[in-house]
Amino acid sequence: MMSMSLAEVAEAVGGRLVMPATGEGARPAGAAGPVATGAVSDSRQAGEGSVFFAIRGERVDGHDYVASVAAKGAAAAVVEHEVDAPVAQIVVDDSVKALGALARHNIERRRASGEPFTIVGITGSVGKTTTKDLLRAMLAELGPTVAPVGSFNNEIGLPLTSLKVNAATRYFVAEMGANHVGEIAYLTTIAPPDVAVVLKVGVAHLGEFGSVERIAQAKSEIVRGEVAGGSTVLNADDAHVAAMASIAPGDVTWFGREAEHDGRPLDLEARDVRHDELDHPFFTLSDGKAAVPVHLAICGDHNVTNALAAATVAHRLGLPLERIARVLEDQRHISPHRMAVSRVERGGAAFTLIDDSFNANPDSMRAGLDGLAAWGASRDPQPARAAVLGAMLELGADSARLHRGVGAYAAGLGLDAVIAVGSAADPELDALAADIADGAREAGCAKVELVHDVDAADRAVADFASAAADPVVLLKGSHASGLSALAERWA
Repeated sequence: MMSMSLAEVAEAVGGRLVMPATGEGARPAGAAGPVATGAVSDSRQAGEGSVFFAIRGERVDGHDYVASVAAKGAAAAVVEHEVDAPVAQIVVDDSVKALGALARHNIERRRASGEPFTIVGITGSVGKTTTKDLLRAMLAELGPTVAPVGSFNNEIGLPLTSLKVNAATRYFVAEMGANHVGEIAYLTTIAPPDVAVVLKVGVAHLGEFGSVERIAQAKSEIVRGEVAGGSTVLNADDAHVAAMASIAPGDVTWFGREAEHDGRPLDLEARDVRHDELDHPFFTLSDGKAAVPVHLAICGDHNVTNALAAATVAHRLGLPLERIARVLEDQRHISPHRMAVSRVERGGAAFTLIDDSFNANPDSMRAGLDGLAAWGASRDPQPARAAVLGAMLELGADSARLHRGVGAYAAGLGLDAVIAVGSAADPELDALAADIADGAREAGCAKVELVHDVDAADRAVADFASAAADPVVLLKGSHASGLSALAERWA
């Protein structure tokens, strides 16, 4: 964050500054005081120079923690009502909107410095976080780079990351997600991209949007929100994404996995994609003039598209193909619970875990299942494969059908077992898990088990691994399914 006086912060968020009471009463707004050098919404992260945004959540009210940030030396708290605590307070109508306003001000100040600064915005139904992680590693080769940790891509996460930008930042990689039309448009008012990347239009949040066309509309907001004459990077393999070229304010750069799409030559492409026995893709990366071999350190065929997207941006910004290839081969550590591979020993059994449990929608479910099916495909005998699957949320009226389809897809891949994980405490999650199990059974999967909590899933996996040769297990489900907690239990 660019250093700011509390008066500047208050002006940026449209708030009223109240200094801590003294013997003479509250100090007036604009009086000398602490300097703000960072922003947090989690009181545990507060420290000297922090501005703490007190946000009301479903379970926690940040106003209850204002006194604790005062004890940690926070410069100020942004609040919706004054709190009895010995810290400067900036009173606003809406803390979340104030957070966005301060982030916008921080970005505007960085641009006004005149020093080179580039914002890359990334959106898509799947792959945002992995692409962001890969691109952060590539751009760090060119200059100081800020990017979110994990999946900070909403009206709170993106502003908090924007506030990490300071005078030394050369690149800011902004991940932008959406649960409804207008959300990405808002995020682009905070951090308007110089380069906008669209990965894929899928059926994530279909229940919220109502149709794939509405999802495409929401994703296209990142293109409309670019700076004047900005650059657009599009996936030529996705027709809904390709259609966004018509609204691009400047040049369009294409990436994809074939030589040409409807007359559009690709700026960067992956040729001859293959996989090693641990499902790490390897391919030839070409810009039409030169080509280099790439062997991804992360597994999953779907990550070819994510790698291509990141590589296209980095190459456009000046990183040579050879250095791009080296980063992709070295980048083993991405955000948690995304196709992370580890070895687990539990209950006398040992198995390989593919942890892709961060979240799930039908597209990412199929990608994860494809990765499981490809694991050790060249071995003889084949490893024993089990998919531990939880519910997918926000899919609307088609939810039951889509869950049955995932179960049937798993069965069609010839997996040895499908373990569907529901919830004894949540009838909706339990019913959706039952749909997965029903779909797998109806499609002929040899072993299907429906369990009602992660403890039962833990036991089911231990039983499977104990009886199987060279077992490998995929964890995949929406965050609410609790499968990421199971992965952490096994860590």
